[in-house]
Amino acid sequence: MSPLSRRAALVAAAGALLAGCGGHPTGQATTAGATSTPSAPDHSASSGASGQSSGRAAHPLARSVPVGLRIPAIGVDTPVMRLGLAGDGSVQVPPITAHDQAGWYEHSPTPGQTGPSVILAHVTVGAYGDGVFRHLDRLRRGDRIAARLENGTTAEFTVTEVRTVAKDAFPTKAVYGNVDRPELRLITCGGPRTGDGYRDNVIVFAALGTAPSSAGER
Repeated sequence: MSPLSRRAALVAAAGALLAGCGGHPTGQATTAGATSTPSAPDHSASSGASGQSSGRAAHPLARSVPVGLRIPAIGVDTPVMRLGLAGDGSVQVPPITAHDQAGWYEHSPTPGQTGPSVILAHVTVGAYGDGVFRHLDRLRRGDRIAARLENGTTAEFTVTEVRTVAKDAFPTKAVYGNVDRPELRLITCGGPRTGDGYRDNVIVFAALGTAPSSAGER
């Protein structure tokens, strides 16, 4: 596949990501409302740094699956489930249920490993109301995120950037691209409602360890 074709596949995959935010409560993972051909992110085609500001160096952690996520600034304390690929090749999203929770994309690094670890959650869950990431867009640079790992340790991250982007302009390379340190990506829907979904994605970028020296504290 040519570089251009690979990038097109990446964009298609990103466009399907969390397209079901705010859908009807079915108890099933859903990508309803996706406007592009769904496929899995091709991590081998993603290279280059994400462009985030560097903080103090933090040593990578051993691989361990995340089981919980805590974000004090927006009151999030949720279990984390595993997400893989749906039957159509799209990235799964958490089921729309009353007991909403976040999901870790299992084909990304675990939190604390070198590279971008990806965690997804809904902004709303249909008739059940607010989703886990309802206030994700309120995070600011310097806010802390803690991922509880299966081995009993916790990966502590600091927010470096928060972006709201149109789904058809999803920054695939910045989200999935190779980086030389442990980073975290939190993704949900945002912006205006469009039928059963939302127009935009909210993406939080975070790095393992302490905040950059220029980051302000709340």
